[in-house]
Amino acid sequence: MELATIRAERSKWMEWKNIAPIRQALDELPQVDATYTLSDTVKVASGETVDTAVIEKAARMMMPWRKGPFDLFGLFIDTEWQSNLKYNFLRPHFNLRGKKVADIGCNNGYYMFRFLEDSPAKVVGFDPSALFKSQFDLINRYVKSDIVYELLGVEHLPFYEEKFDTIFCLGVLYHRSDPIAMLKALRQGLEENGEVYLDTFIIEGEEPVALCPQESYSKITNVYFVPTLKALENWCYRAGFKSFEVLGTVVTTSEEQRKTDWIESQSLEDFLDPDDSSKTVEGYPAPVRGYIRIKKG
Repeated sequence: MELATIRAERSKWMEWKNIAPIRQALDELPQVDATYTLSDTVKVASGETVDTAVIEKAARMMMPWRKGPFDLFGLFIDTEWQSNLKYNFLRPHFNLRGKKVADIGCNNGYYMFRFLEDSPAKVVGFDPSALFKSQFDLINRYVKSDIVYELLGVEHLPFYEEKFDTIFCLGVLYHRSDPIAMLKALRQGLEENGEVYLDTFIIEGEEPVALCPQESYSKITNVYFVPTLKALENWCYRAGFKSFEVLGTVVTTSEEQRKTDWIESQSLEDFLDPDDSSKTVEGYPAPVRGYIRIKKG
């Protein structure tokens, strides 16, 4: 697979009619000497006076903002997901110091910015979205990190120019119609002793089975399989991983996912049965996430 050709083709995505105005607005933003703080909110500040109105105008052109939150010179971007909750759940389980790290489905880079706390050797994000790349570029305009953002997907990982010590794949597996093939791609992207941190929808049960929604799950049309933990474990072993560790399971609540004026669309409360929050609107079990660490060797 010729990644240079794919990169060249996808760079042209920035010229799409819905993206080009966003890129122009980005280019016209002020250059500011800034510092950043990495905590629950990725915060950028400056000793200078900053016109946040022009930054807000550009940021709102990039809606919806899914992952965060961010604070740009006092402009608070209240994202749909309080991604700090997921990050803080996983944080005790990893140490990225000096490691090559990839984030598959990195969205706007919230987790990648948080990874900088650990002083990794390199951070690379994979996400084929011109909109999310633009959100990342807005934040990184002021953070000025060395994070690499690739407009590539998990299918390109086996052909990437380098392998990774640690890969994060959070909220992606259920979007793939062939989850074992995806897990194999993740394994191929690892160094020999590499590990993957995986987060995906699961259902309760002891049997190695998976829910296969007919049309949608929690109003998400591209959810193909929601496995039990045992089924997920079997997928991982079939993909060639040697260990499977459950770090925990978490019920998704409105504390973590909710509608804000930075998305202008529905969110969790609209995806659940209004009379029984233990079920989705389709009648399936409500979203529960399994957090897993799997290792190549």
